[in-house]
Amino acid sequence: MIYSEKQQSVSSAQLKKLRDALNVATARVSDQAWLKQAEINALKSQIADIEAEILEYDLLKSGQVSFSKTYSLEELPRVLVQARIASGMSQTDLAEKLGMKPQQIQRYEATDYSGANLGRLVEVSKALGVKASGSFEGAGSASGSLFTWSDADDVAWGQFPYKEMIKRRWFDLPRGSNPIGLVKDYFLQAAGPRFATAFHRKKMHSGNVPNEYALLAWQARILERAHSKIQAGEVGSFQLDDRWLSELVHLTNFDDGPRRARDLLAEKGIVLVVERHLPGSYLDGAAMLVGDTPVVGLTLRYDRLDNFWFVLMHELGHVFLHLFDGLRFDFFDEEGGNGFDAIEAQADKFALDALIPEDLWDQCLSRFALSKEAVQIDAETIGIDPSIIAGRIRKERGNYTILNDLVGQNQVRSQLEEASDELD
Repeated sequence: MIYSEKQQSVSSAQLKKLRDALNVATARVSDQAWLKQAEINALKSQIADIEAEILEYDLLKSGQVSFSKTYSLEELPRVLVQARIASGMSQTDLAEKLGMKPQQIQRYEATDYSGANLGRLVEVSKALGVKASGSFEGAGSASGSLFTWSDADDVAWGQFPYKEMIKRRWFDLPRGSNPIGLVKDYFLQAAGPRFATAFHRKKMHSGNVPNEYALLAWQARILERAHSKIQAGEVGSFQLDDRWLSELVHLTNFDDGPRRARDLLAEKGIVLVVERHLPGSYLDGAAMLVGDTPVVGLTLRYDRLDNFWFVLMHELGHVFLHLFDGLRFDFFDEEGGNGFDAIEAQADKFALDALIPEDLWDQCLSRFALSKEAVQIDAETIGIDPSIIAGRIRKERGNYTILNDLVGQNQVRSQLEEASDELD
């Protein structure tokens, strides 16, 4: 996230360099087309991230971004930064208003206010006109989200991506009917008037409210389809026991592993639903409940085997570690989301250890050799598909141009298309 005019200038300069590099890479003649394309894709990804950050900063400064009524404490640090920028205040302005040094505000924002006590957070919130709240659903059960509403009439239904929802045939639009009313009816039927609160970690790529409503619409679709599967008797009874996960990991060795995984999950009482992300949501996966049945939603935003298995295991981490422990959250995730979050770190570790136990990972020579042959040898030794190792190496090194032919490009969506209602 961009915090100041100075950072915006630096980001703009970096953006220009990346665009120049993209032009050079695009014009370059290469015998290795896949390597050239990987470089181009990596540059485009970096450009998109910086463009999104600059756009967010510009929108906030211009006052074009509207905010939901209340925020949970989990999301408050980011909201405070957004509110400061949107109000036209610099870090120095806020410091003067609070009687503090500008350096302290800079440190607070750079660390997501991790060093601030509750009293200080309340003080900053009041100075910026931000209201923070928490809602509770009984002893030991709390719900906190990006936004909460007291009733359905408090929702800005016109901000739902109803045109895209109609395009995807989530509901029909009879001639002369009001699409806003129809999207409200669809949402309340699919999710219920007291919609589950949403907790997610993800880097914001556009204005706050449009992303929130895209997430809500997507979740309503996931819940609708999951409920249909449960009602049809396609899902077994769930037990909070993850000892069978080794069976799931073994399925990575099969060409139709993702399809087999969906069937095994259903047998174990977990619904897997695949639905493309809606524009502006930048979502990879989510974990939620329909009654006592866990539901994992995936977008397959990146149609690769390594991404599929990691995101699936990450969401299963939420299922086994968090969904039933009283948090009362639904979890929405973008792979590689920025910032540290203890709950997400637990789900990441769950996924990494389930796919490759830490002691075996330490023995993998492919981490250093970075060759196709080394990856294949390690994969055979561990008993998993090479895409799992290749994907982890790429992620840990932050280099998505290596081992490109091992990560299983375009091998997932075709298998799960039947369960996802027209992915293409």
